[in-house]
Amino acid sequence: MVYKSKTQKTYLLTPVALFISGVLSPFAFADDTPLEVIEVHGHAQNKHLALGSSESLLSDLGVDFSAAGGVSNLPILNGLMGDRVKVLVDGADVTVACANHMNPPLSYISANQITSYNVVAGVSPVSAGGDNIAGVISVNSISPQYSDSSELRWHSGYVSAKYSSVDNGRKLGVGARLASDTFSLNYQGSFSDADSYEDGNGDVVLDTLYRAQNHSLTAAMRDDKQQLVIKLTHQKIPYQGFANQYMDMTDNTSYGAIAQYKRSFENSELEGQVNWHSVKHEMGFFSEEKTGMMRMKTDAQDISTQLKWRIALDKNSSILLGQEYYNYSIDDWWPGIEGSTMMGPDDYVNVNNGKRERIAAFAEFESQINTKLWLNAGVRIESINTHVGEVQSYNDDMSMMDMDDMDDMDDMDDMSDMSSMKSMTMSDTSTDNTIAAQNFNAGDRDNTDTIVDANLLINYQITNYDELQFGLARKNRAPNLYERYSWGVSTMATTMIGWYGDGNGYIGNPDLDVETAHTISATYIKQAKDDGWRLSTNVWYTDVSDYIDADIVRSFNSYDLDNTARNIFQFTNVDAILYGAKIDLTANIYESKNLGNWQLHSNVTNTRGKRDDTNQPLYQIKPLQTQLDISQQIGRFENVLSWQWVDTKSRVDNNRFENQTDSYSLVNLSSKATWNALTLSAEVSNVFDEYYQLPLGGVSIAALKQDSSNGFKQLAGLGRSLNISASYAF
Repeated sequence: MVYKSKTQKTYLLTPVALFISGVLSPFAFADDTPLEVIEVHGHAQNKHLALGSSESLLSDLGVDFSAAGGVSNLPILNGLMGDRVKVLVDGADVTVACANHMNPPLSYISANQITSYNVVAGVSPVSAGGDNIAGVISVNSISPQYSDSSELRWHSGYVSAKYSSVDNGRKLGVGARLASDTFSLNYQGSFSDADSYEDGNGDVVLDTLYRAQNHSLTAAMRDDKQQLVIKLTHQKIPYQGFANQYMDMTDNTSYGAIAQYKRSFENSELEGQVNWHSVKHEMGFFSEEKTGMMRMKTDAQDISTQLKWRIALDKNSSILLGQEYYNYSIDDWWPGIEGSTMMGPDDYVNVNNGKRERIAAFAEFESQINTKLWLNAGVRIESINTHVGEVQSYNDDMSMMDMDDMDDMDDMDDMSDMSSMKSMTMSDTSTDNTIAAQNFNAGDRDNTDTIVDANLLINYQITNYDELQFGLARKNRAPNLYERYSWGVSTMATTMIGWYGDGNGYIGNPDLDVETAHTISATYIKQAKDDGWRLSTNVWYTDVSDYIDADIVRSFNSYDLDNTARNIFQFTNVDAILYGAKIDLTANIYESKNLGNWQLHSNVTNTRGKRDDTNQPLYQIKPLQTQLDISQQIGRFENVLSWQWVDTKSRVDNNRFENQTDSYSLVNLSSKATWNALTLSAEVSNVFDEYYQLPLGGVSIAALKQDSSNGFKQLAGLGRSLNISASYAF
């Protein structure tokens, strides 16, 4: 809960002007202090043995994930997912550019590229980021290293590789750095390729294959007063299966640039950052595991500036002033299919010239009041404007589709074989996209929200071995463009919207209000006098006004089977409550010369969430879970035996037909050895090859399409896997 380290913030004046003035001011101040370039944020990841997605790193800090693609799982904090979690990559806020959230921010960085990462759930300082109600995840790869020489020469590098048997997964990470005492140039790259994985029964979990690569080039230069960093990024995902969506990713190509500037003065610190990110994203079908003909495309761009100025009030107190600007633009269209009278002749324009613009300013006070009491308090104000242009349906000149058009969908083997749409009549205008587009174009497509966030964080050191942490926050999130402006009403159009993996369809609502969450959190930490053990207990409660959920508009059944019914929803505001508790214990249990150091780590987490109006459980709330790890450190070897147990998920969202899942337990065994520059690791995950269903996995639409008698089964987890890794630094 408590966040003591300094994070990326902003300043209050004109962003570009102040940033440029900072860059060009090395001689403007005579009393500059030397620049401090060492930063530590949360947990540091200095080994490059971790490869692939960052999920394995963040899970250790209490982050859950909603299943999506192999590198695109969506983070969940305290039962809240999607845009409710603010994710910053090197301080940059990258917006999802997909109606199914297939390209979330964490998909743009690989684990081997991450040098540090931090998670603040629930109550976070206003400087950590706005426009969220769940908390902030920050991952960083920018960590310049310099040499003692004035000449630019080789500094360091690494090569890492990993193989996993459960999905024939191959992952590679490489890094190379040149450095002098004033300049650093660093390249990092990653490559991932995996087939669809097998579950505990030895069956292939269809449509979970993927291929991805990420590249970054970072240049940094410094003198004794300041530092400037430029980072360039590129990602290419030629395909990625999404078992719980009606379509797959067939391309995601992005380019990005980040410029960071830091300068220290006698009694203050200035930091500025400019970000640019552009992505071209395409959805369709690419394998026999899930077939179809439809295509969807998006072009999107993020541009943002962030500035902060921390001013020391005295040796124990400071005030942080910040200003941030974010501009997100997107076009989302579905190309017409030649010869189809249902998905053509025109392009379906889903989002036309969509814009989401945020302007924020904040002030934050931080003080070590005395040896026992630390305080952080802040206020943040944001103005958020969203608007879109006019749209059109596939049949822009037709008011309704005739019955021959319905036959096109059957002939296409489209994403869900929705033959039940034939039941529409000519008078059924509630599912007519042409009329819906006309009504949408005639309505108000411009919204502006003003939101105010505030936080109070207190650390009280009761004794040298007892600490109490308390947090109180008001946080807000404005609706995203898809929640507000997804206008399509047909079964096909609505099932293309949604990041829940539930097989249902969603319609936007231009009248949505801002979500406002009030959270209270308390943590008590007790540790032994000899540091032999440490116990942490945390309880939290969040009351959300205008929580964005969804109400049923109508139902559909594409296969006319008892287990294939789904609903069409429209996003709506309701009130909701979430609460939970966490217990974490670390203890040294044995130490000897012959057997090394043995340590126990265990945690228990429980989360609940419900709508106020119906008391119905919120969607994808993970049930009670516990984990127990026993580790041994002896010489160059580190061995870990872990056991994870997840309770039965019986509290489900019945409106969404959320499946119940049985309890399960998993045993993992790993061993790692290090010889100076070489690190080797071997792991057996799910040792007993247990079959289990993912409580946060959603349903397998891929399995449904292969055999409709499967119905909407819950997505299964990974079976037993032998994972072998190696990393060599040079």
